[in-house]
Amino acid sequence: MSHTTTPSGGDDDLDQARGGDDAAFARLVAPLRRELHAHCYRMLGSAHDADDALQDALVRAWRGLEGFEGRSSLRSWLYTVATRVCLDTTERRGRRALPVDLGPASDGAVVGDAPRTELAWLGPYPDTGLDALPTTPDARYEQREAVELAFVAALQHLPGNQRAALLLFEVLGYSVAEIAETMGTTTVSVNSALQRARRAVAERVPARTQQRTLREVGDARLREIVEGYSSALENGDVDVFVALLTEDVTWSMPPMPHWYRGLAAVTDFAVRVPITGCGSWRTLPTEANGQPAVAGYLWDAGEGAYTAWSVTVLTLEGDRVCALTSFVGREHFALLGLPESPPEHG
Repeated sequence: MSHTTTPSGGDDDLDQARGGDDAAFARLVAPLRRELHAHCYRMLGSAHDADDALQDALVRAWRGLEGFEGRSSLRSWLYTVATRVCLDTTERRGRRALPVDLGPASDGAVVGDAPRTELAWLGPYPDTGLDALPTTPDARYEQREAVELAFVAALQHLPGNQRAALLLFEVLGYSVAEIAETMGTTTVSVNSALQRARRAVAERVPARTQQRTLREVGDARLREIVEGYSSALENGDVDVFVALLTEDVTWSMPPMPHWYRGLAAVTDFAVRVPITGCGSWRTLPTEANGQPAVAGYLWDAGEGAYTAWSVTVLTLEGDRVCALTSFVGREHFALLGLPESPPEHG
């Protein structure tokens, strides 16, 4: 694969940036910020960590621009800088988890489950704009496939070097030689890392991606699923909710540590906690991680209003929901561009 093109901005901006013109540097990197941010998210499992990593990478790049010799494209060089920042971050902070990583599923509803705030949890990702990012014939994964929850969660189980090698090869289409140069290692080491990473990811990620499933399900059925989940939550309709689910469905709610597997356990939790135990809900359809999602707003008597509570990402198997991942916390709403309160029902 060739990485010799220069992003919009051209040689003039590059020359000016090397001369200390920060506005020229900003123009050079502007077209690349979105894809670099997505890369940092895949590496780190957190959009907030990706913000910090990208900022750090751009500062390093700005300070080291005189050392950029132009043997590869500026884009390729920036990916090298960003990858190294993410590897440093991974060494310091470790990996991000989902409740399934903590222990076995609970047999029945755990009422009053307390959040585990000391853990670093996997977070959702806003997928707006991913379709416009560049793809290459050598890349195995589409940009949206590469932020799907199952894939990003699987990456968190890999050592940093394997994570980086897999992403650079499978998502960005880099050659083994280019990856070796990026990571400062040998092609033998990269090939070994790729083999181990592929095996580990294959054990955790379904063969059929969500993008393929969503295309096969179609927009009309997908709307029915999202509307059915929303209606069940707002109206307390257990039958509608259960009809949406597969037999082996799972439900997890980071930062709550308990999670549920199977129709009986998930239904017990749904009935006893969100559907009857939490109060009144309002919902708003959205997307996260390239998947359908529903923003949930819970009535707060103290505030006298519906307030942002959770964003539930739906994972499908066929035309049924096989996993619900509810990211609890107001901070996810701003990240995904969602309002703090739901629109008025009309």
